[in-house]
Amino acid sequence: ELCDKYGIEYDAYTINIGEGDQFGSGFVGVNPNSKIPALVDYSDEKKPIRVFESGSILVYLADKFDEDGAFLPKDPAKRTEVLNWVFWQVGSAPYLGGGFGHFYNYAPIKIKYAIDRFSMETKRQMDVLERALAGKDGSPGGPYLCGKQYTIADMMIWPWYGVLAQGKLYGDAKNFLELEKYPNVQAWAKLISAREAVMRGRKVTRVWGEDWEQMKERHSKADFDKLPSKP
Repeated sequence: ELCDKYGIEYDAYTINIGEGDQFGSGFVGVNPNSKIPALVDYSDEKKPIRVFESGSILVYLADKFDEDGAFLPKDPAKRTEVLNWVFWQVGSAPYLGGGFGHFYNYAPIKIKYAIDRFSMETKRQMDVLERALAGKDGSPGGPYLCGKQYTIADMMIWPWYGVLAQGKLYGDAKNFLELEKYPNVQAWAKLISAREAVMRGRKVTRVWGEDWEQMKERHSKADFDKLPSKP
């Protein structure tokens, strides 16, 4: 969405983690940890800058391009609140994905203790978001995580927690976790999913789903016009 607002062109390529693309020397040279996403800024071709980890990428792009503070406020207090939530996601999401998601949906052996442990932690995290969006515990309240402004904190957290709340991650996890009990999270997830730039961005490097949802590579804004129309 930041790239859309400021007209930033970029190239995006699918990294097939099932085939081990992330372990190739070219990718490891960008992210030594062999995880997606990763970015290389060739603004200065003689001194390209590598950026890895989602939080680092969003802060880097906001600092470089978001002159208006549209997604990362310039006010120190507001900026810090946004970064608090960005790094909350960095510390929390592994329990959701590598913990709950793995043991509940992917593990070849169902381990009750592991599922119970990470289910409770996922619910606890959802409650943290629910209370924040309700304006409790010192938070400004919704509709977005940091108040009325949509920020990189929402961009960081929604693809994990918002998508899960909408029932689009880990099979029937939404029902198993009883996520309808978090109405503020549900409203927040719905609000962000309806943003045009979010819907467009989710197609980039997507290689599953309907044809109109998939864009294996992206090299210009015009590439979206080449996709089949949604029925």
